[in-house]
Amino acid sequence: YHLDIVDRVGSGDAFAGGLIYGLLKGEDPQFVVDFGAACCAFKHTVEGDFNQAYKEEIMQLIGGDGRGRVNR
Repeated sequence: YHLDIVDRVGSGDAFAGGLIYGLLKGEDPQFVVDFGAACCAFKHTVEGDFNQAYKEEIMQLIGGDGRGRVNR
């Protein structure tokens, strides 16, 4: 993803949280990794140390046009 980075703190936690979410939902491994990566990328656009995102926002980022634009 190509994003304007606002804050990097918490991005690893966001990735781990995305992985855990996908695993708990029983998603396939590729989706789990994609969801975790999108959570991490989205977190870079959020100020502060935790990810403030809805699942729909992450899914929009995953299904985007590859530019990684975050619409708020």
